[in-house]
Amino acid sequence: MAQFQAQAPNGQAVQQLEVLVRTALFKPATALVGFLLQAAADRIDAAYQPQPGQARKGRETCQIQGLFGSFTLERDYYYHAGKQQGHSPADAALGLETGQTPALARLVCLEGADETSYQKAENHLLETGGIPVSARQIQRTVQRVGAAAQVWQEREAQPGGSAVPKLYVSADATGVPMRKEELVGRAGKQADGRAKTRSAYLGCVFTQHKTDAEGHPVRDYESTTYVSSFGAIDEFGPLLRQDAIRRGLALALQVVLLIDGAEGLAKMGRLCFPTALQIVDFYHALEHAGQVLVALLGSKEHPDYKKRLGRWARRLLNDQVASLIAQARQECAGTTRAPAVERELGYFIHNVERMQYGTFRRQGFFIGSGVIEAGCKTVIGARCKQSGMFWGEPGAENVLALRCIQNSRRLADFWKDRLNAHAARNDNLALAA
Repeated sequence: MAQFQAQAPNGQAVQQLEVLVRTALFKPATALVGFLLQAAADRIDAAYQPQPGQARKGRETCQIQGLFGSFTLERDYYYHAGKQQGHSPADAALGLETGQTPALARLVCLEGADETSYQKAENHLLETGGIPVSARQIQRTVQRVGAAAQVWQEREAQPGGSAVPKLYVSADATGVPMRKEELVGRAGKQADGRAKTRSAYLGCVFTQHKTDAEGHPVRDYESTTYVSSFGAIDEFGPLLRQDAIRRGLALALQVVLLIDGAEGLAKMGRLCFPTALQIVDFYHALEHAGQVLVALLGSKEHPDYKKRLGRWARRLLNDQVASLIAQARQECAGTTRAPAVERELGYFIHNVERMQYGTFRRQGFFIGSGVIEAGCKTVIGARCKQSGMFWGEPGAENVLALRCIQNSRRLADFWKDRLNAHAARNDNLALAA
């Protein structure tokens, strides 16, 4: 302080001053938190009633890190010989997570799941909060809590929400780069037939109450929630349905399933959302229209390609899918192009009822799956598809579970439930009344 007052004021000196003041304030704060937690641990240990088979092995000291710094905590340690498990009752009761206080563990999870790497999370915590947590420790905490987040997402949902005019369910899959051992025996799109990625499913639920002045649908503000899974689609579908139930599936006047036209997603929709109106994303339909025209014309470079694609777009928006199919078939009849055209037309033949875009727009429905497409980029891609990344399945799943909860604005609920059930989660701890 004296040095600051003695020298000419400048920005660097001010920066150093603030860091010094923060450090000075953190020391007594750390001491206070440590004192209070030690007192709490002592009360817990005094009241704890060992379960049958548990034996007290004495007191153990551990290092605990909190928002303001590290302190030591002394607490009883018990061992169950039959289960070959040991624990400290105070750790669970106080919500301590991998040697961190609940507040720090929550912050670490936020940073570790939100930043593009664990190393960047380490740098950000130190730079912004003066909190030294290693990338390795951040990873440990995120993986431990992320595993619990998965279980929390998969639990049976209680019907919730309120009556809404339109409840949308959408889903898609995107490839996540995986370690070699995760891909053994998997076919892929590489030249040698091998895979470099594994598909992660992402689902979202959102609501719509109104349209704008021009009749375009308006998504309800902050109404989108997400779930993800590396499991098979028959495992992912019920998970997505659980989120929809929680969001008010039973109360919605109209349920809409927005998908890309893939048969797997359509089948999932029929099984998990049998009353839903299925709509194929218009922009996927337009992409497939381009493939039909390539089969008809030979190349995207054909002088009529763009003009005809625009014509297809206008006719799709006017419920003319059937006539487009008929016209394409007539144009290539008896030519060598016919098999290729018919193959590309299969997408439209299969989805014709889901492509009544003119009718859907007049009824005020979304016809584009932009919400889930953006989700694949922001929820999955931004964290799991960075350059040089290769994941193990558990590691990616745990991170994505946390990211889905965060992006669904449900972190507070999850964390509250986790702290309330912390003792019972691992040890079924029972405190004396």
